[in-house]
Amino acid sequence: MKKISILFVALSAVIWGCDKSSSTTTAGGKQVAGRIVYVNTDTLLAKYDYYKDIQKEFEQKGFALENDLKNRATTFQNKVALFQRQAQQGGLTQEQGQTAQMQLAQEEQNIMAYRDNASRALAADQAKQTEELLNNIQSYLKEFNTGDKYDMVIGYSKGGGVLYAKEDLDITKSVLEGLNKKYADDKKDGKVKKADSTATKKK
Repeated sequence: MKKISILFVALSAVIWGCDKSSSTTTAGGKQVAGRIVYVNTDTLLAKYDYYKDIQKEFEQKGFALENDLKNRATTFQNKVALFQRQAQQGGLTQEQGQTAQMQLAQEEQNIMAYRDNASRALAADQAKQTEELLNNIQSYLKEFNTGDKYDMVIGYSKGGGVLYAKEDLDITKSVLEGLNKKYADDKKDGKVKKADSTATKKK
């Protein structure tokens, strides 16, 4: 699965009111209060267990769909080859040949329709999981900002819109630890839904 680039946009402007008297410790060890801080989204995606799990899930679904389509294509090609041999050997009447051609053409259309439908279903499933991922992160950031410690949390990535940020504004480690702990607790409590395999289920 491709890296979910929309996450960088979604995290680039998460705004809250703040309480200037509140403070917390960032990666640089300094106390900050009522200021802009950032999360390194490259690091977040690389180390967030939930993202790694859904990425693995969609890779598996993609491979399963690819293998399914290859098998269907191979079966179809074998049927075409058989028809061609029978036609060359004169083993089919004109009517039988026309019927076989129509059946093969319909089967080819069915395979293409199946491919398109399965691909759309997989993309829709991925979009749904992407939205859930973003919601998880934003929801946790609101909890993380209890006490209005920050005015804004932005997403920082190499090559992104933010060209420079001080390390003492980096709260990635704390956020990542909290997200992974919450995900682990949710899995333990059975709150994490199992992967939906309908996108690649054979029909």
